[in-house]
Amino acid sequence: MARKKHLYNTAQQAEAAFYDALARSDLDALMALWAEDDEIVCIHPGAPRLVGHDAIRQSWAAIFERGNVHIRPVQLHASHSLTSAVHNIVEEVQRTPRDRQDIHIVATNVFIKTAQGWRIVTHHTSIASGQAPAEPLNPALLH
Repeated sequence: MARKKHLYNTAQQAEAAFYDALARSDLDALMALWAEDDEIVCIHPGAPRLVGHDAIRQSWAAIFERGNVHIRPVQLHASHSLTSAVHNIVEEVQRTPRDRQDIHIVATNVFIKTAQGWRIVTHHTSIASGQAPAEPLNPALLH
């Protein structure tokens, strides 16, 4: 059943809705955030690249079947243009609210502006080793 899509005026609004849908394990709400393009891409940590709505939907359904995942996005680094946005985020992950494991994931979310508002075209995640950094890195110090 198709869900009515909301009009998100900013990539930040679409991203907030993405993490809200994850927190509620709401597969329909999550999938409504993706662009209608057949070339959308999702890469879960340690998993192969998934292309297209069917493959991405099946992967999230399998994740939600294992139980809720509590993800708190922190340390946003964003690059925006008039029609696209790239957000790099550190995600703090807990399988249950009492789980205190230090699991963090580095995620890149790519959005495009469509006639229906901002939509996700890529969600790429990988597990980061060690503890999450307390502060974002200063790019001037890298080179």
